[in-house]
Amino acid sequence: MTPTIIAGAICLIAGIGLGIVFSRSFFGSKAKFVLDNAKKNAETIIEKANVQAEALKKERQLQAKEKFLELKTQHDADIQSRERKMQEAEKRIRDKENKLNDELSKTGKLEKDLDRQIADYAKKHEILERKQSELDVITAQKVELLEKLSGFSAEEAKNELVEAMKAEAKTKAQAHVQTIMEEANMNAKTEAKRIVIQTIQRIGTEQAIENSVSVFNIESDEIKGRIIGREGRNIRALEAETGVEIIVDDTPEAILLSCFDPVRREVARLSLHRLVTDGRIHPARIEEVVEKTRKQIEEEIIETGKRTIIDLGIHGLHPELVKIVGRMKYRSSYGQNLLQHSREVANIAATMAAELGLNVKLAKRAGLLHDIGKVPEQESELPHALLGMQWAEKYGENADVLNAIGAHHDEIGMTSLLSPIVQVADAISGARPGARRQVLESYIQRLKDLESTALGFDGVSSAYAIQAGRELRVMVESGKVNDEQSAQLSYDISEKIQNELTYPGQVRVTVIRETRAVNIAR
Repeated sequence: MTPTIIAGAICLIAGIGLGIVFSRSFFGSKAKFVLDNAKKNAETIIEKANVQAEALKKERQLQAKEKFLELKTQHDADIQSRERKMQEAEKRIRDKENKLNDELSKTGKLEKDLDRQIADYAKKHEILERKQSELDVITAQKVELLEKLSGFSAEEAKNELVEAMKAEAKTKAQAHVQTIMEEANMNAKTEAKRIVIQTIQRIGTEQAIENSVSVFNIESDEIKGRIIGREGRNIRALEAETGVEIIVDDTPEAILLSCFDPVRREVARLSLHRLVTDGRIHPARIEEVVEKTRKQIEEEIIETGKRTIIDLGIHGLHPELVKIVGRMKYRSSYGQNLLQHSREVANIAATMAAELGLNVKLAKRAGLLHDIGKVPEQESELPHALLGMQWAEKYGENADVLNAIGAHHDEIGMTSLLSPIVQVADAISGARPGARRQVLESYIQRLKDLESTALGFDGVSSAYAIQAGRELRVMVESGKVNDEQSAQLSYDISEKIQNELTYPGQVRVTVIRETRAVNIAR
């Protein structure tokens, strides 16, 4: 078994060796053939590559030559351009040098001419000084001669002449001013009077006179005890709820309600009326009735404001401004009901605006709102005109309306034509006779101040305030004041009154000068 395997293995090895020898001889001849073909192909490719490289080299060389020629041409052009610019710059420099030389030559000539003119001027100045000296001597001699003849020195004569010229100039100027003022006011006065009188005639409203005390009438004095209550508890509760002082005295069938705030006073009056009518008067009932009455008054205020703006044809007013307008019903100014006054001012301003061709709606709006600052819910240190302007601005009113509200007492400057119209309408409504009440003492003092102001001027013999202080008649001494000075005196007095005194409306100053010659036949 073993020899057989060994023999088989030997045979296998011999077969493998013969196969290897045979394959080497076969494949070696074939590989040699393939290698020869590859060498031939490589030589062919190398030859073609050399030909293409040679062609590409020649092409690149040609392109390089063309590029060199192009750059050379551009370089030559740049050099020529620079040379041309340099030549032009050299030419400009030469021209400037020539011009400068010409100017230097002209300057030399001017200097020579100037020296000659200076010399001529010096000669003429010397001659002028000599003649001036001679003239001064002659003038001094003439002045000396005139002083001897007139008996006045030169300074005294000059002062006399200046004073005479000043007096003459002042007289002529005053006459000229008076003529111009009369001519300017001739048509203006007529038209202004027509508009104001027509407006007053067309607009007429009743004025409700109010003060800080309301009278509550009762049927019998027995009700007073019920209002006072046990140990005064009812009246104390009512005063605490309303903020109004209730005065129960010996006045028959009447109780006084005193308060500076008319709204609170009206709340107290209506609450008291309800309590007396109902018959149940005790602290709890008082509190309930006062609260209901206060709400009712608030509703009436809003309704009054709405009715007012509807009557006047005003639209788009802020609800808070409507409420403020309604509160005017319960406020008075110098005894004049504020709402009626504002309605009247609105109508007067609208009428004037229509006559003058201005915006009637804005004039009416400004007239109604001009005094809204008089009804603040909280006290303010601002004047009512400025406070009202702030409120109107806060609620989006027109700029012209704002200026009319703020300027109707001259707290600010007037920038709109509506402002003087509202100011005049306010004066017409508030200053006409019977519209407002004033304390008698202040009224008399105002008249005395007017008269004393006029008596303080030189040449015034007497002065009288008439027509409730609307006119001041001044009597002057004819020997001290002439006709021209009378006009000046009237102007000076009116200016002093305007600057120093406070008064409603306007004051007319009339200066009267007369000469009387009296003789007695015996």
